[in-house]
Amino acid sequence: MDLDPGQLRAFLALAEHRHFGRAAAELALTQQALSKRLARLEEALGERLLERDARGAVLTAAGRRLLEPARAVLAATEAAVAAVRGSARPLRLDVWGHLFAPLRTVGELGDAHGPLELGHGRDLPSVAGALLRAEADAGFGRHHALGDGRDELLAHRLVRLEPVDAVLGPDHPLAGAAALRPEQLRDHRLLLPAQPARLEFLQRFAERFGVTATGCEPNLGAEHFLARLAELPDAFTLLPAELPLPPTRSCAGLRTVPLVDPTPLYAWSLVWPRRAAHPGVPALLRAFTEVGGRRRWLEYRPERDWLPEAEAAQLRGAR
Repeated sequence: MDLDPGQLRAFLALAEHRHFGRAAAELALTQQALSKRLARLEEALGERLLERDARGAVLTAAGRRLLEPARAVLAATEAAVAAVRGSARPLRLDVWGHLFAPLRTVGELGDAHGPLELGHGRDLPSVAGALLRAEADAGFGRHHALGDGRDELLAHRLVRLEPVDAVLGPDHPLAGAAALRPEQLRDHRLLLPAQPARLEFLQRFAERFGVTATGCEPNLGAEHFLARLAELPDAFTLLPAELPLPPTRSCAGLRTVPLVDPTPLYAWSLVWPRRAAHPGVPALLRAFTEVGGRRRWLEYRPERDWLPEAEAAQLRGAR
């Protein structure tokens, strides 16, 4: 029996999202086209793979048995293509965390990592899906536990810790401060640029320092988000200390204030599939190690800095 990789990708996207609309959007398909691919795969295998219920799409027993073989088939397909093309195929790197500008860090590596083909994912779950469907070779952004069975299929390494500043509008009562302690923001709103489920770092910050987090809807991009922040006298957000604000009139009044005692650090990681890793992954890791060593990207002092517990534990284990 010949299995269609497109049908397997449709199945894996549904298995990941458990929702036809989100899976179709990720694959740039209509829901009707996605349903047809799944139906053809089920017809070829003679088994129901998914059932619909009030929660969306639920894997059947046959669907659960297909997960690992489907991932293996797509990985083998990619390996076959790579073998024919040789080592010239660029490593496909998906980035996420766009408000924090991940491409700044990738750009600082120069050409030491070899050829890259850059892509953009919404968040870690969407990039993890692309990695396991062999649609990307590696991902760069903030890693956290997914808790859905995919964690053991992906490898990751922390490559940069970046201090973040508080960003406030011109009428915010703390806008004139030279520096702020995170606890001083407790009575002010942390404005989120997207849905809270996609902003794990900001959630951890709000929990740790007792801050109320609220969303900014609709999400129309960084400039719209920051322009909205500039209008709110009781809100703030967090951005990397080295990230310049957009030079637009609507953002001109914003203030960036360093956070101290402790300084929150945003952790950037490289993520890749444990199986059938692209041959360019080791070179990319070496580039992060070399550049990060020179620029002290992994400098962390527990008495001075704050990291969510998962990253802090990872660094303690490395030492």
